[in-house]
Amino acid sequence: MEQEIDAPTGVPSGVPSGVPGVDIPDRRGRTGLDRAGRDLDRNPRVVVTDVRLLTSNWFVTRATTLELQHSDGSWSTQERETYDRGDGACILLYDEGARTVLLTRQFRYPAYVNEHPDGMLIEAAAGLLDADEPEAAIRRETEEELGHRVGPVEHVFDVYMSPGSVTERLHCFAAPYDRTSVIAGSRHGVAAEGEDTEVVELDIDDALARIGVDIVDAKTIMLLQWAALRGPFATGARAEAAE
Repeated sequence: MEQEIDAPTGVPSGVPSGVPGVDIPDRRGRTGLDRAGRDLDRNPRVVVTDVRLLTSNWFVTRATTLELQHSDGSWSTQERETYDRGDGACILLYDEGARTVLLTRQFRYPAYVNEHPDGMLIEAAAGLLDADEPEAAIRRETEEELGHRVGPVEHVFDVYMSPGSVTERLHCFAAPYDRTSVIAGSRHGVAAEGEDTEVVELDIDDALARIGVDIVDAKTIMLLQWAALRGPFATGARAEAAE
């Protein structure tokens, strides 16, 4: 039996004629995704005039048209594509006495397709917030990726990882870990999500020396440098903070 076609729209009868993510739910049940940014008014030199939803698969890509006033007073019309995957959190685990840090090694296809030798990146444990607060999210991710239940955590800083196109803000934490409670080389991750993470324990000096060699992940580099300059491995930093 042939399916009836609605002549004005060209859509099979009974099939919603709206746009997923705009006026009908996308695969995650979301609508109104083309409204993001339209009401921004914190900067009078920026006026958003249009937002188009490009993709709404798991994450969201938009094309936003805006008017931007330059320093000489002139205005220009610009279009910016943004990739919205939500905000995330990451954490550097350290043993101050042993001078070690606990990281992960896992496959990252985007790095692999962009000239990384094998796609296996050494990283601080991290993940998206989803519906959690940053601290709750990083506790969840630490347990999933490292098999370690973290105690008190220190909020270090928040950063935008690729502000030219990616909206993500990353909440960065640090915390001590008990070396007797983890096994270097063990594997963890949520199998249902395709995760397969290896626990990597490194001496802090070794980790710093490997920056730009086989530690090429930005969040991890920032946390390692924080640890060396202002954190647990900074000369005199803890003593000064205690005074």
